This record gives sequence, structure tokens and C-alpha cells, in this order.
Amino acid sequence: MSITLRIARSACRDSSKTAANYICVRRFFTALPKHDKERERNERRKREPTSGLTTPVPEESNRHVSKSPFYFEAGYAAWAKRHTRPFPPPFFSPPSGSFSDPLSTHHKSRDLRGHSEVNGHMIRGITNGDDALLVSDNLIGCNDGVGAWAQRERGHAPLWSRLILHFLAVAAEKNEYGGSGQPDPVKYLSEAYDLAKEALSDPNDWFGTTTSVSALIHHKDEKQAMLYVTQLGDSTVLVVRPSDGSVIFSTVEQWHYFDCPRQLGTNSPDTPDSDAKLDIIEIQEGDIVLAMSDGVTDNLWEHEISENVISSLENWRKKDVVGRGTHAEGMKYVAQELVIAAKTIAEDPFAESPFMERAIDEGLAIEGGKLDDISVVAALCQRKKT
Repeated sequence: MSITLRIARSACRDSSKTAANYICVRRFFTALPKHDKERERNERRKREPTSGLTTPVPEESNRHVSKSPFYFEAGYAAWAKRHTRPFPPPFFSPPSGSFSDPLSTHHKSRDLRGHSEVNGHMIRGITNGDDALLVSDNLIGCNDGVGAWAQRERGHAPLWSRLILHFLAVAAEKNEYGGSGQPDPVKYLSEAYDLAKEALSDPNDWFGTTTSVSALIHHKDEKQAMLYVTQLGDSTVLVVRPSDGSVIFSTVEQWHYFDCPRQLGTNSPDTPDSDAKLDIIEIQEGDIVLAMSDGVTDNLWEHEISENVISSLENWRKKDVVGRGTHAEGMKYVAQELVIAAKTIAEDPFAESPFMERAIDEGLAIEGGKLDDISVVAALCQRKKT
């Protein structure tokens, strides 16, 4: 039988710096029969990116309204390199009908096909492979679970990525996204991390780690919108200004070393209080805020991302897209086009990519794009109509 080796990075170089079981890898050795690898490749090609306008929230959340005069019109798109794992009990409620995937609903309200729960409450956001996405009027986020945990007993990175994003949204909502004062997103993330650890400890005991990035819209005054960006790891928030085509802000990736980002979870030394980075940026009505997993930024350079966003927005505005619809529909289209562009490079073994460039700098003979889960939230800054 012909065997193909997929070459990868190994675990942490310096075990004295981290706990023995701390997993830092995104890529690892696997040996697959050639026909199995071809079947896996064909299945990936059949799967199209999923998309939506908002991620599910419980009905009771509608009573929490931000006091900011600004809000997001947003959409998302996502593509997973392999089928998303279902959540284990007690985090999953079986579907009530014939539909079997509880983690990819695109409706604002409770998922009629079954839903995920924690502590008796519906888990917010959606799962895309090991990634998690959240879309709301005031907060967007993207967490990237470290896939190597799938090789460990009771490892479940997507559960960690989703729960931390869920508890982050709950904490922000309880604080009314800063209300009349100032938001504290690092505190929200710290609370989320503590609650996720509690939910995933004994008797459940599920292990994993995840990066995290979020953007919360607030205001300085009635005329000035403010963006609170919180990051830990290598997921990215990028702000594009369509009026002049510029990138006005981008987060800086946080690494322990190549392909080992800062991350929250089992045995990780990283914490929100010590390692999360908060940036506060003035933005304008019409600016586009992107929250992305590294499935985008490992395959597309920053200028390619911004050019893709501007081009997609122009096509949508020209009504080249069937059923133009609302601003949120436009953001969904922008996210879809960006996911497709990243996926094209990810599946090309001969493409030039940022990941390949960084690998070469590390002395590694890696070529082509990086196959990974690809998740994008695109959000347009808008002013509320009075």
C-alpha cells in the first residue's frame, strides 16, 4: 500500500517553559493511505463555504441593548478543512427534526434543529471545524481552536473555542457593552476563560486550547465611533476604510515561536490578564471590521485581503450580485469572497503564501498555502437611526 507522509511541526521546543502536556502545534505527522488522502481531498472540494448574517442568540438576550449610537451590520462566511465534530454531552441537545447538524444554523433565534447548551443556556456563536464565530450588532469575534488536541484522549479544541466566545458575549452583554461608561473587553475575556475552564473541568474533563480575537463597537461621543479590539494569539482583526482603500488598523500576531501562537486552555501558560492585547481605535461610519482566523492570514497577505474586500464591496454595490439586499447581505458577500480567495491558496500546493514565507524564514522547506479552517466575520460600522 502506498503511504504518504504529511510533514509537520512537532511540539514545544522547550518543555521547561510550558507544562508537559501543553500542545503548541497546528501541524503534525500523519500517515494516510494514498486513496484515503485522495478521498479526503475530494470531499473538501465538494464542500462550499457556509455563510450567514448573524449567529444564534437566545430570545432573552434582546432585552440587553447597547447605549452606543453605533452598531454593526455584519455577515460571516466559513469553510472547514474537515467536517465539524459534534459537541459531546452535556453540551449538546439532540435535534428536534430530521436535520442533523446543530452547529451551523444561520437564524437569529433558537435553533429548531437542536442546539448546544452550557449550564442550561444555549451556546452562542457557531462552530467551523476547530474555529468559532460570533456575530451580533455590537460584538464580533473569531476563536481558533488548536487542532492537534484531536489526537489526544478527551481533546476537543472546538468546544474550548466556542465556549470561550460564548461566555465572552454573555459578559459583554451583561455589562451592556460598556453602557454609558467604558467597556472592559479584557475583563470579559478573563471571565469567559474562567467560566470555560469551570464548565470543561471535572466531571466533564474536555481538553483543548484556542486563540481569541474580538471587536466591540462603542463611542467617544455621539459623533465618534470607537472600536475595542481584544486579541490573544494569531487570529486577526483588520479594519478597512473603503472611502480611500486603506487599512487603518491590524492586530499583530502573538507567538511563542513559529506556528505556536499564544492560546487559552489546558496547561497553557497564557492568560487574558497577562497576555491579552487591547487596542482602542477611532473608526468612521462605513469602515469595515474583519475578524478572521489564521486560515485567512496564513494564505493571503494584508494587501490582498484589503483589495479583495474593496473589490467585493464594489461588485455588490454595482448590483453585480443577485439579490443585493441589506448592508448585512453585503458584508456576508464580502466574507464569502474572502473565504473563497483564502481557500483557493490553501488548496494550492504550489502557491506563494505568508505561511510559506514565514516557514522559509525558519529554515523549513514548506511550499504552497496552508490548509486550515477559514473563518471570517465582516462588519460595517453604522449609525443608529433616531
